[in-house]
Amino acid sequence: MVTRGVVLGFAVVVLLLLGTGAAGATGATRAAAPTYPPVHGTVNGPTVVATSSNSTYYLNGSGGPAIAPNGTQVGSLSWKAKISGNDLSGVSLSPNASTFQPGTPGITHLKVAKVTEALTITVEIQSVYLSSNATTNVTYTVQVVVPYLVHAQLVVGPHTSVLGFDVTVELDGAVVGTVHVPAIAANGTYNLTYAYATTGLSVGEHTFTISLANEHGLVRFAGGAIEYSQSFYVVGPAPDYALYVLAGVVVFAGVLFIFVTRVAARRRPSATRK
Repeated sequence: MVTRGVVLGFAVVVLLLLGTGAAGATGATRAAAPTYPPVHGTVNGPTVVATSSNSTYYLNGSGGPAIAPNGTQVGSLSWKAKISGNDLSGVSLSPNASTFQPGTPGITHLKVAKVTEALTITVEIQSVYLSSNATTNVTYTVQVVVPYLVHAQLVVGPHTSVLGFDVTVELDGAVVGTVHVPAIAANGTYNLTYAYATTGLSVGEHTFTISLANEHGLVRFAGGAIEYSQSFYVVGPAPDYALYVLAGVVVFAGVLFIFVTRVAARRRPSATRK
C-alpha cells in the first residue's frame, strides 16, 4: 500500500509539472503573438471637379504588421483603388494600384467625362509582413459639376519670347486656383481658360480676376491691360409656383368652409321655433 501511494503521489507531481509547463508554454505563445496598430488610410484631393477634367488625389497608408513599433516600415504597404458611380463611361483612375514608399504618398489621377454625378473612390490599403496581414477600406466622394469658365487671351510683345509661368485666379478677391501658361514666342498669343468647379454660389454679382502684374510688362491681355476681370450674376432659384397654388387651394378651402358654415348656421332652425 505504501508503494502504491508513492507511485500515485509521483504521478500527481508529474501531472502538475506537465500542467505547469503547458500553462507556461501557452503564456509564452500569447506573449509572442505580434501586436501592431490598425491599418489607417486617407485620401486627399478635390471634392468637387469640373466635367471633362483630370484631377489628382494623394493617398496615405500606415499601420498594420508592415510597420514596426518604432515606425519603421518592415513589410509591404500597398493600395488598390476603384471608382463607382451611376455612369462610368469615360471615367477612370490611373494608376489604380501601387505600393507605398516610406514618407511618400501614393498618387492617382481621376479622369471624368461630361456627365454630372456623384462618384465614390474606394481605396483598399493592405499591410503585410511575413505571414501577418491586415487591410482597411477608405472611401472618398467626388461631385462632378458643370464649371464656371473664364476665358482670356494673352499677348506677347514683338521683341522677346517668355517662358512658361503660372497666373493666379481670384473670385471676389479670394484666390481659387492657378493656371499654367506655357512658353509663348515673340508676337505670340495664348488663349487662357480656367474652369471653376463649385456646387453653388450665393445669389448676386461675382467677379473673376486674373493679374499679370508679376510678368513685368512682357505679357498683357488682349487690349493692353495687365489685369482682366469677368463679372457675372447668379440669380436665385425659380419660385415654386406649386407651393403658391397649394397655398391658394388651402386658403380657398378655408374660405369655402367658413362660407358654408355661415350659410348652414343661417339655415339652421331655432330650437324654440315650432
